[in-house]
Amino acid sequence: MKIRKIILKNLIVQHFLAFLAFIYILFVNLTSSIIIKNSHVPKNFWMNEKSFILGFWHSQLMMVSSSWEIKKKINILASGHSDGRFGAILGKYFNLNNVQTSEKNKNMILRPIFQFLKSKEYIGITPDGPRGPKEKVSEGIIKIAKNTKTPIIPLGFWSSKNFALKSWDSFLITRPFSKCCFVWGNPINIPESIDDNEMKKYQSILEKKINECIEEAKKIAND
Repeated sequence: MKIRKIILKNLIVQHFLAFLAFIYILFVNLTSSIIIKNSHVPKNFWMNEKSFILGFWHSQLMMVSSSWEIKKKINILASGHSDGRFGAILGKYFNLNNVQTSEKNKNMILRPIFQFLKSKEYIGITPDGPRGPKEKVSEGIIKIAKNTKTPIIPLGFWSSKNFALKSWDSFLITRPFSKCCFVWGNPINIPESIDDNEMKKYQSILEKKINECIEEAKKIAND
């Protein structure tokens, strides 16, 4: 097991695996139908050049770039360990730019985030990542939205043909020839004046909204 982990952390191996993953995802995209519901929500921000924070579960990272309908990249917050590095390599093939976070103190590196949002860029955060607990919103995304005065837009995804990996997040792998659906939720604005108790309230709200988007996506994809 240790040898396997060492091999998977090798940079050359990661580049090779990322290329294979790119070919697979590309094939899935080419053979699948993709429905995007409520696309007017992000389009309103894109057209008016307004920043937002994209919130979605870590398990749904595989297909997220297919929801993005503009040339500007999604700046995805990722961990600094080997998984995050692999994601950064794979993201280059798509419309994703990984922004590494600090591992030592678990605090997100706010400076580049502020810079991205100030430049009317877009941030993507998996609020249950990078290590869980699964589908539970951490306070980090709420703090960032509060401090940057930037709304969070929840996103849910499902596909008619898929399977889940035996990972902490039950990572969703979409199979080729699927019916895929993305559902955008309404923007969630975080007031500047909230205290710790209200912080937890907004964590629950975001968690509920992401799950509602996924449930709606499931109905459409499985119809």
